[in-house]
Amino acid sequence: MTAYDDNDYGYEDEHRVDRAYRIIAAPVAVVYAALTDARMVANWLPPEGATGTMEAFDPQPGGAIRMTLRFASGEGGKTTADTDVVSGRFVELDPNECVVQEFDFVSDDPAFAGTMRMTWGLTWCAEGTEISVVAENVPSGISKEDHAVGLASSLANLAAYIEQ
Repeated sequence: MTAYDDNDYGYEDEHRVDRAYRIIAAPVAVVYAALTDARMVANWLPPEGATGTMEAFDPQPGGAIRMTLRFASGEGGKTTADTDVVSGRFVELDPNECVVQEFDFVSDDPAFAGTMRMTWGLTWCAEGTEISVVAENVPSGISKEDHAVGLASSLANLAAYIEQ
């Protein structure tokens, strides 16, 4: 698992891009299905220490996404002390190749303002599927370190969910 961000290459924080990838021992179609099924996403997307509730999920261009993440620690939330609410839409779905989504955090804190674009790319490889995630326009309130840990955790959860 590798996570890195484009700030290492001199990009401004206001246009920050974070990336991570992982190889999953499963066919591309299986991984794509896990990205486009609300029940599956609610199971694997929450990082360690969080649970998710899917409130809207319409996997088609322009379709809504709304999810609440609850943190067991009782802290770390952007919406309340222990929750993150993200609201967004599907931008593009290219079966077995990529899913592009845009999200806004429901928060009164301006450090979490702005629309973050997430691109989930899928590529067949000898070991199964390489999944890459590119997060563009990451809000400044999300530290690079925390985001790297969160992305790695979500990808590890996805691998465990699919490979079990």
